Amino acid sequence: MKPADSLPRTYLFVPGTRPDRFAKALASGADRVVLDLEDAVAPADKQLARDGVADWFGTASADERSRVVVRINDAASFWFMEDLRAAQTCRCEQVLLPKAEDAWQVAAVRAAVPDAQVLALVESARGVARVDEVASAAGVARLVFGTLDFALDLDIDIADDAAGLIYACGRIAIASRVAGLPAPVAGVTPRLDDPQRLLADFALERRQGFGAKLCIHPSQVAPLHAALQPSEESLAWARRVLEADSASPGAARLDGRMVDRPVIAQARRTLERARD
Repeated sequence: MKPADSLPRTYLFVPGTRPDRFAKALASGADRVVLDLEDAVAPADKQLARDGVADWFGTASADERSRVVVRINDAASFWFMEDLRAAQTCRCEQVLLPKAEDAWQVAAVRAAVPDAQVLALVESARGVARVDEVASAAGVARLVFGTLDFALDLDIDIADDAAGLIYACGRIAIASRVAGLPAPVAGVTPRLDDPQRLLADFALERRQGFGAKLCIHPSQVAPLHAALQPSEESLAWARRVLEADSASPGAARLDGRMVDRPVIAQARRTLERARD
């Protein structure tokens, strides 16, 4: 398991109404656990979910709290203000804000929970169109792509082919980079019985600049962590690059190619990923 202050690779959802699953989720190997007050909770159970999350925060250790994100309901919903009050009472360290489309939504979360990091969940055409504003809002720690709701908003069928998401992925990744944020978090792959689709989705998302993924089942965590590890061939190449540069700084050649600054930087990044 990665330490709490490392860049998370996986975010595992758990319904806020299932406190019996919170400890299991934290023990699953996921870098972050998302206690969900939104989609996974029926309207009649919203207060039950808030109470369950609050009770957990009351007894959780500092390490456990640092690994938990609370997904509230969106700013246009009936439950937004109650969720903010609950997050304030719990002193949540990380809040996942759905339907992020404007900086004022982020500001509302920060006004209620000033010390919380905000993960902005972009999941609509408007959210993608205004993603630069959202990414640069004070308090945003990372962008997250809500692929299912985005596909619904644009009436895109992504059941068998995620190509319709590529443009939005690129916009979100570039906005993250420009705002100085970490690589964004990719949306869920709902097919639990299809690990090949999970990895195919993530491979496409990685090519678009994403560095983490939302999970809806613990079985998705380990394959994603493995997918982020460099291959033995990549590690061997990276070591050879750094050896060549060390032997002839600024003028090295490897396999007929100049070893210039971007190549050296890529080699170092590859080795750093292997140490995560």
